[in-house]
Amino acid sequence: MATKGNSGDNRSRSSMSVFIVAGLCCFFYILGAWQRSGFGKGDSIALEITKQTDCSILSNLNYETHHVGIDDSEGVVNEFKPCSDHYIDYTPCQDQMRAMTFPRENMNYRERHCPPDEEKLHCLIPAPKGYVTPFRWPQSRDYVPYANAPYKSLTVEKAVQNWIQYEGNVFRFPGGGTQFPRGADAYINELAAVIPMDSGMVRTALDTGCGVASWGAYLFKKNVIAMSFAPRDSHEAQVQFALERGVPAVIGVLGTIKLPYPSRAFDMAHCSRCLIQWGANDGMYMMEVDRVLRPGGYWVLSGPPINWRNNYVAWQRPKEELEEEQRKIEEMAKLLNWEKKHEKGEIAIWRKQTSFDYGRGRDPQPTLCESTNADDVWYKKMELCITPYPETSDPNEDAGGAWKPFPERLNALPFRISSGSIPGASPETYQEDNRSWKKHVNAYKRTNKLLDTGRYRNIMDMNAGLGSFAAALDSPKLWVMNVMPTIAEKDTLGVIFERGLIGIYHDWCEAFSTYPRTYDLIHADGVFSLYKDKCDAEDILLEMDRILRPEGAVIFRDHMDVLVKVSKIVRGMRWNTKMVDHEDGPLVPEKVLFAVKRYWVAGEDNSTSSE
Repeated sequence: MATKGNSGDNRSRSSMSVFIVAGLCCFFYILGAWQRSGFGKGDSIALEITKQTDCSILSNLNYETHHVGIDDSEGVVNEFKPCSDHYIDYTPCQDQMRAMTFPRENMNYRERHCPPDEEKLHCLIPAPKGYVTPFRWPQSRDYVPYANAPYKSLTVEKAVQNWIQYEGNVFRFPGGGTQFPRGADAYINELAAVIPMDSGMVRTALDTGCGVASWGAYLFKKNVIAMSFAPRDSHEAQVQFALERGVPAVIGVLGTIKLPYPSRAFDMAHCSRCLIQWGANDGMYMMEVDRVLRPGGYWVLSGPPINWRNNYVAWQRPKEELEEEQRKIEEMAKLLNWEKKHEKGEIAIWRKQTSFDYGRGRDPQPTLCESTNADDVWYKKMELCITPYPETSDPNEDAGGAWKPFPERLNALPFRISSGSIPGASPETYQEDNRSWKKHVNAYKRTNKLLDTGRYRNIMDMNAGLGSFAAALDSPKLWVMNVMPTIAEKDTLGVIFERGLIGIYHDWCEAFSTYPRTYDLIHADGVFSLYKDKCDAEDILLEMDRILRPEGAVIFRDHMDVLVKVSKIVRGMRWNTKMVDHEDGPLVPEKVLFAVKRYWVAGEDNSTSSE
């Protein structure tokens, strides 16, 4: 592999000291893109990014280690050592060795299986040698530095399908896929002839078995945001590639437990040759898709068994088997009250009805789920039943509320709040929450002047509430993974989806379902107060370090005493910090702690002490 030098060598000890004092430095951003990209295509991309980089935005950003009112008498800072190099891509809850000890039936072994406390790592996951800051969107959609995810197997396995190509020191993603040989744009335009993507009516999508997420990557052109997922399996690093490209994705699978999303979340669900046996298990997987699909939402299935008569020879499968598979899908779609809107070539599109007639005249009669909370899904087994629609006063009324186009729906009053289904959440508290977060985000931007620049593409909100932080940040330059802690007092993740945003349930006592180094910025509002009696703050911070990119940023918002403890821990994790007062002044007990993870890679100096 031709390179212009190793990244570790390029950063001298003196220049690293300057970097630590400055926090984030424009010179190193440009130098990193230029010197570490390698010859050929990567150099031309880096040069173009250098031309577009405005260094003036960094002149006042100082993430020098700075502590307001911190008492160091509590003891010596614990310095965390780097983990062994073979943990570079460690995903604790999807560890391959642990996975192989679980049953293969219904993909159980590909689901989340987290290590017990005694097996958790208490070290820092290193970045691979040569790691660089990913290219900015939209360049990142098409190019990923080889050093960041150095796995070539997909370039061989999917060579004829145009998924990914290796060119010099970068991977190139041509936008192809197994089911869209003419490219993702042409495929999406074909879907858009049936599904109202261009009007903003369809905003959120779920991509099951996403591969490298080219479908989700190209949907951004239509202002549609997709939650893509795929298992960690023999197709090495497919979800990792998706996130390196700047596309929302998590490690996940349709197996035995419910998907970590609320009911009525997505406007559209999609499977492009995702290899899911939709007709198996009495249609259980289709029932789960139905649960997370909004009334009026669309389901797209492309590839086997659609149009099996013309394709069974090419697919090398018995026509009788494919015929039976499609028959089961059609029967389950009818039971679910989905209407087929389109079938052409290898693409079929169904639409879930806006209301459900449960009359006795239906044959067969559907089995309805008895659970009173269709959003109670964390580690809950899938059920062979249909999730009931919300009740309506008129059979012609849209269950779950009328659809609004995006971006209007971003700040419109969500149905879950207007209907009173979330105790304590009223139209007044919703509007006040929006106003507060606009104020908070404006204050953040005065300290971190990179928030508006596109420097941070993949953003996570660890305790998302009503999604107002993400709404205040809304920009085509970025997306936010809104996380709803499973122990949160109010489950408002459904509100977040109704706003046209995406999110996921998660318990921060466990690792998140993603690869290391997949987020550019993490926002943690009240997280450590929420979990103070649930699990160790050190474990949560180590997980944040795992999923945060080198030179990535964190914004903590919490009480002063909590942030003092957090600041002390992260001082031993190669993070630089700066604590500032609440925007309303120093008398407010809530403070804000800004942090930046220093750049370091496997094999470098192991010291974590401040220089």
